[in-house]
Amino acid sequence: MVKAGATTKSRVGKPALSAPDDDPYLWLEQIEGARALKFVERQNGRTLQVFDGAAFERDRDALTSIYDRPDNIPYVSRRGGYLYNLWKDANNPRGLWRRTTLEEFRTPKPSWEVLVDIDQLGVSEGEDWLLSATASLPGDHGRTILSLSRGGSDAVTLREFDTDAKAFVRDGFVLPEAKGAVEWLDPDTLVLSSSHGQGMATTSGYARTVRLWRRGTPADQAPAIFEIAADHVGARCNVDHTIVPRRMWFVDQLDAFNLATWFGDESGATTKINLPSHIWIQPHRDWLAMKLRESWSAAGQTYAADTVLVISLVAFLAGHHQFEVLFEPSPRRGLQGFFWSAGKLVLSILDELRPVFEICTPSDNGWCRAQLPGLPDIGVVDVWPVDRDPSESNGDLLVKSQDPLTPASLMLIENDVGSPTILKHAPKTFTADGFVVTQHEAISIDGERTPYVQTGPADETGDAPVHMSGYGGFGISVRPYYDSALGKLWLERGGTTVQANLRGGGEFGTRWHDAGRLAGKKLSHDDFAAIAADLVRRGVTEPKRIAAQGGSNGGILITNMLTRYPERFGALFCTIPLIDMRRYTKLLAGPSWIAEFGDPDKRDDWEWLKTYSAYHAATRGQKYPPILIATTRRDDRVHPGHARKMAAKLQAMGYEAYFYEPAAGGHAYGRDNKERAGFEVLGFRFLKSKIGWLDGEA
Repeated sequence: MVKAGATTKSRVGKPALSAPDDDPYLWLEQIEGARALKFVERQNGRTLQVFDGAAFERDRDALTSIYDRPDNIPYVSRRGGYLYNLWKDANNPRGLWRRTTLEEFRTPKPSWEVLVDIDQLGVSEGEDWLLSATASLPGDHGRTILSLSRGGSDAVTLREFDTDAKAFVRDGFVLPEAKGAVEWLDPDTLVLSSSHGQGMATTSGYARTVRLWRRGTPADQAPAIFEIAADHVGARCNVDHTIVPRRMWFVDQLDAFNLATWFGDESGATTKINLPSHIWIQPHRDWLAMKLRESWSAAGQTYAADTVLVISLVAFLAGHHQFEVLFEPSPRRGLQGFFWSAGKLVLSILDELRPVFEICTPSDNGWCRAQLPGLPDIGVVDVWPVDRDPSESNGDLLVKSQDPLTPASLMLIENDVGSPTILKHAPKTFTADGFVVTQHEAISIDGERTPYVQTGPADETGDAPVHMSGYGGFGISVRPYYDSALGKLWLERGGTTVQANLRGGGEFGTRWHDAGRLAGKKLSHDDFAAIAADLVRRGVTEPKRIAAQGGSNGGILITNMLTRYPERFGALFCTIPLIDMRRYTKLLAGPSWIAEFGDPDKRDDWEWLKTYSAYHAATRGQKYPPILIATTRRDDRVHPGHARKMAAKLQAMGYEAYFYEPAAGGHAYGRDNKERAGFEVLGFRFLKSKIGWLDGEA
C-alpha cells in the first residue's frame, strides 16, 4: 500500500499563534448547544416578525411555483440505454429519481419510469432524506449506490439499490453517514473513499484512505490500498473502464490547488505520475491531458501557466516529454475546464468573457481542432458528455445555452459533430421587455480593469434599485445566468442587476485567481467596491440604492463591504458565510481552504488575514449599512458559527443586523423548492426594505 505524503512539508516560519481566548461568542460554535439554539430561535423570530407577512408569502409562493413548473427542463445523464433524472416539483419536493430513453426524452411530454420516490422513502423511514449522488457499474447498471443526505448535508449514507426490482438490496452494501463516495470495480467490489471509521478522516473531514470493499465484508474491515497524510485535504480513486485491464487512478489532494497522482490496480497505487503538484491531469485511454497552474519547463521548452498539454501515457512513462500544446492562455482569455469524450478532448474557454468550446481530435497528423459555432457573446454555455461514464461514450454531447434575459435551451450534438439539435426549452418566467444586457468595466484601486454584467432598463434613472452579486474565490467564474428569482422579483418590478467578475475568480485564468487569493483577497473586495462606485459614476444609481448579496466565500466579500466600504451600499445580504478568518481552520472543512486564504496560525499569514477578517475588523461607532446574515444548521462545510457570531457581535455593538438560520438545507438555500424560494425571498424583502424599495415602488 502506498502511503502518500509521508514527506510532506511541515508548517514552518515564525512561532505559531495561540488559540484566541478573548472571543465572547465561542459558545455559538456549538451547533446543537442549548444556549446557541435559543439564540437562533430568538433571532429567527425577530427576523421573521419584521420581514415575513403577506408580501413575503406572495413572493415566496410565486417563486416556488416557478421552480415547480412541469415544463422546466429535466437535466439528464445516460447510463446504458437510459437517461436518468432527479425531478422536484410541488408534489415531489424531495424528488423522484427516474429514467427514460433518449427517443422518449425527445418528445414534448416524455414518459418516465420512477425508480425511487425520495419523499415516500423519507416518510417510511422517518428520515430527512435527499438524494445527492448515484454510482453504478459501467456496462451493468442493475445495481446502484445511492448517496442519501440528511437535510442537505455533505455527509451521506451509502446504500445499494436494485434498479430492476426498484428496491434496496437485502444484505447489500450499506455505509453509515460520512463524507465520501464510491466507485464500482466489479459487481461485487466497491472502491471506497470515505471518512467513515476510526482514523479515516483528514483534518478537513474528508477521506484519508481508499479502501477495497468486497461484498459481504463490513466496511470497517475493508483493506486500505491507498493512504495519505492526515493534514492533506483528501484521497480519492477513479476507475478507468475504457481500457483492459481496467486502470485505477489514485489522487492525493495536497491542498485546494495541488495534488499528486498515481495509477495502479486493486492491489494499490503502483506508479506515480512524476509531474509537479500544480499540474492537473485528466487521463483517458492512452492519453494524458494536463493543465499547468504555474509555468513549467520540460525537454528544453517552457510552458506558461494555464497551458494545456497532451501526451501518450506510454510515451510519458518511457521518459519522453514532447508534448502537444492544445491551449495557450492570454491575459483576457482563460481556460475554464476540459473533459474527454470518446477519445476527443473538449476545452471550455472564456475569451473576454465570451464562451468558446474547442473539440480537439487526435489523428496521424497531429491534433485537429474544431470550434462549436453559434455561441452568444454575452451569456452562459455549458457542454458535457451525455454518458455518465467515458467507457460508454459514443461522443454525444449536451449543450445548455442561456443569458440573463433568455431562458436555457438544452441541445444535443451527436457524435461530437454537426449542429446542435434542440431537445428542450426552459419556460420564460418573467417579462423581459425593455431590458438590455450590457458589459462594463470598473477601474479598481490598483488600476486593474474589473468587468461586470448589468441587466435592466435601457435608460439610466440615476437612482435605480440595484442588486449586486459577486464571489471572487477559488478560481470559480461568475457567469450571467438566467435567474428566475432576480428576474421575477427584481427586474420585472423595475430593478437592475449586476454580476461582478472579481479577481479571485477564474474568468481570466490562474493569474486572475492568484491576484485575488491569500494576501490579494483584499483586491477582490476592492474590485467589488469599485464596481459599486462605477455604477454611481455612470449615473445608474446612488449608493443608498445598492443592495449587495454574496454567499460562502462571498460572505467574506459582503462582510468586508460592511466594514471597509460601508458608504457604497444601502443594504447587504450575507449567506452561508465564511467570516471569522482567525478560527476558520478549526471549523469543519476549514483546513482545506488554507491554500486560498492562508494559515491564521502563521503570524505572517495572519497579518493579511486580519485585514479582511470582518469579525475582527468590526468596530463601534461606524456608519454600517443594515445587514441580514443567513446560514443553515445542516451546513457541514462552512460552520454556521461564522454567521451566528458575526450577527451577535454586530448587534452587541448597536448595529442593525438581522440573523436567520433554518434547521436544514446544507450548504445551500433549502432542501426543496419552497424552502429555497423562502430563503431567497426573505433576503429580497430585507434588501428592498432597506434601500427604500418595496413591492415595485422605486
